Amino acid sequence: MPIVRVTNINRTLEELKERYFWIYGLDERGGQSYASVDYATPTVLVLGGEGKGLHEQVRKHCDMLVRIPMAGKISSLNVSVAAGVVLFEWKRRRGGPAQVSL
Repeated sequence: MPIVRVTNINRTLEELKERYFWIYGLDERGGQSYASVDYATPTVLVLGGEGKGLHEQVRKHCDMLVRIPMAGKISSLNVSVAAGVVLFEWKRRRGGPAQVSL
């Protein structure tokens, strides 16, 4: 899976939207469960920093905020676990090899 490191995340998200990418932000306050989202293609998944989550400006660039429902007293997962959960579901629905073009 291609990983892209950028200097300005907000500018990059704007450029990706111009190229018809759908931007999904993973946030514990998201309106929909990650498992109920019908992910559009091409897809961008944005994850925030541990402890702070997504910056408010980044949240505004997302087409949809999704969450991983939690049970009990645990309020969130660390970013690597959350990424694994959501990427597994995204890949399961896509079938075949993951494709990204920038």
